[in-house]
Amino acid sequence: MSSVPELQERLRAFVAARDWAQFHSPKNLAAGLATEAAEILEIFLWLTEAESSQLSVDKLARLRDEIGDVQLYLVNLADKFALDPLECASAKLKVNEAKYPAERVRGSAKKYNEY
Repeated sequence: MSSVPELQERLRAFVAARDWAQFHSPKNLAAGLATEAAEILEIFLWLTEAESSQLSVDKLARLRDEIGDVQLYLVNLADKFALDPLECASAKLKVNEAKYPAERVRGSAKKYNEY
């Protein structure tokens, strides 16, 4: 699969074959997305900074699965509103580039309203 539209079509077919569209309201998809994102966080719970950068094979496999789950929920939610997640990300990055000019924030973790 090499494009978001291909993924959306495959996901629509997956959902339709299981008659799950009835459960996929935007609210439920957003809740599922948050739940799956929390499962990513759980992988890193109690790890040191160094450990979080060098995951075991098992944890890396779990991370791969959870990133897949997050992506599927996100693509499904975006599809409900005819949004392209890549276009959304690109537009948001443009906003962030203006909010956080590199020459002003380089090396700082401050929020845009703190500098």
